[in-house]
Amino acid sequence: MKLWQKDVTVNRRVELFTVGKDREMDLHLSKADVLGSLAHTRMLNSIDLLSNDDLKAVQQGLKDIYKEIENGTFTIEDGIEDVHSQIEYLLTQRVGDAGKKIHSGRSRNDQVLVDLKIFLRRELNDISKEVLNLFATLQDLSEKHKQSLMPGYTHLQIAMPSSFGLWFGAYAESLVDDMETLSAAYKVCNKNPLGSAAGYGSSFPLNRTMTTELLGFDDLCYNVVYAQMGRGKSERIAAQAIANIASTLSRLAMDNCMFISQNFNFISYPTEFTTGSSIMPHKKNPDVWELLRGKCNIIQTLPQQIVTMMTNLPLGYNRDMQLLKEVLFPAIQEIKSCLNMAQEMISHIEVKSNILDDDKYDYLFSVETVNNMTLEGVPFREAYKSIGMMIERGEYKPDKNINHTHEGSIGNLCTKEIKKAMERVVATIGFDKVDAAELRLLNGE
Repeated sequence: MKLWQKDVTVNRRVELFTVGKDREMDLHLSKADVLGSLAHTRMLNSIDLLSNDDLKAVQQGLKDIYKEIENGTFTIEDGIEDVHSQIEYLLTQRVGDAGKKIHSGRSRNDQVLVDLKIFLRRELNDISKEVLNLFATLQDLSEKHKQSLMPGYTHLQIAMPSSFGLWFGAYAESLVDDMETLSAAYKVCNKNPLGSAAGYGSSFPLNRTMTTELLGFDDLCYNVVYAQMGRGKSERIAAQAIANIASTLSRLAMDNCMFISQNFNFISYPTEFTTGSSIMPHKKNPDVWELLRGKCNIIQTLPQQIVTMMTNLPLGYNRDMQLLKEVLFPAIQEIKSCLNMAQEMISHIEVKSNILDDDKYDYLFSVETVNNMTLEGVPFREAYKSIGMMIERGEYKPDKNINHTHEGSIGNLCTKEIKKAMERVVATIGFDKVDAAELRLLNGE
C-alpha cells in the first residue's frame, strides 16, 4: 500500500531501492506517529472535517494501535511503504471510512517531520537520564577520592599534582556543558511543524496552535516553508549534542585504558569487568573501555555525515532525507548504551593509593616549591630559575605538602556548585510538560 499510488504498479527494483530500510527505521517512529494523529484528528474535528462519531472511532483505533506498539506486536507489513501507511491502513481496516479521513490537511512531509520531532525529544530525554546517572556517579567518586593524589600531565609528561577528585569531577563538569547542548537540541526539536503539509500549507482552516498545545510543543514552526527546511537541521543539531557527549566519553575511556596499564597502574577493575588473552595468562584487558572509545569516536562523525547528506539540496522535501534516519537512529541507541556501560564500569573502579610516593613523580612538586619561594618574597622568575638549576644539578628535593584552595582546585573541588549548574540546565528543558501532554492525549483528555 502506498498513499500516493494510483493505477500504475511500481517497478519492483525501484520499490526495493526507494523504500530501502524505511520499514525498519520507521518502527522507531511508530509511537510518535500515533501521537501526531491523535492530535491532528482532534483538530480536524474542531474545524468540522471529522464528525464526533468518526473522531471517537479513530481515537480509539489509534489508542489500540499504540498499545500494540507498546507490547511489541505492531509491524510494518511487506508491501506497505512506511509507518504512516501502515497505521492508516490498520485504522481503515478497523474503523472503516473514518480511517480514510485522517490525512486531510497534512502530507507525509509534515507527518514525518512531527514524528521526528516527537521521537527526538523523547530520545533526548532518555539520553539525559543516562547522562544524569553517570554525572551522579562521577560526583560521588569525586568526593570519595578528593584526598587521593595522582600525577597531572601535559604533553604526556608529568606536570603538577592532581587528584582523583579532580579527575572524576572534570568529567562530571564536562557533562554539564554536554547537557547544555542537549538542552539546545531539545528546544529546536520541540517546535511543531504539523500543518505545513508538503511545505506550502493547506487551504483547510487548520488550527496549528491547537495541535501545538495538544502535543506539548513549546511553540510552532511558523513559516510552512521553513518547517520543511528544518528537516535535517533538527537531526544535525541533535547529532551535535550526541557527539559532544560521545567526545566526553571517548576521553574518559582513553584515560581508563591508559591508567589501568602496568606503566601507569593508577586504577584497576574487578576481573569480571576485564577480558583475557588466549596465550598470555596475566592479561586483564580493558576491552569495554576500548570498544566504548571506538564507538564514541564513530558517533562523533555523525554531525558531518548529516551535513554531507544535506549539502546542496534544493528547497522542499527531497528523498535523500530518508537516509538521515539510517545514521541517526542507530547512533541514538549507541550513545545510550555507551552512557549506561560507562556508568556501570566507573561504578566499579578501584583507585590505587600512595601513587605519588614513587620517586619518579618528585618533579611534580617543583611548581609548589617555586610558588612557596614566591610567597616568601622571591620574584617568581628568579624562583623558577633557581629551582630549574637545582633540578638540572640533581639537587632538587621536593616538599610533597600541597595547599591548593582556590575554586576548582585539589582542595576546593566545588562539587556542590557543579551539581547546581547541572540542575539549572535540566530545569530549562521541561521534559515534564511533554510527558504530561502525551499522557493527556492517550487518555483522551
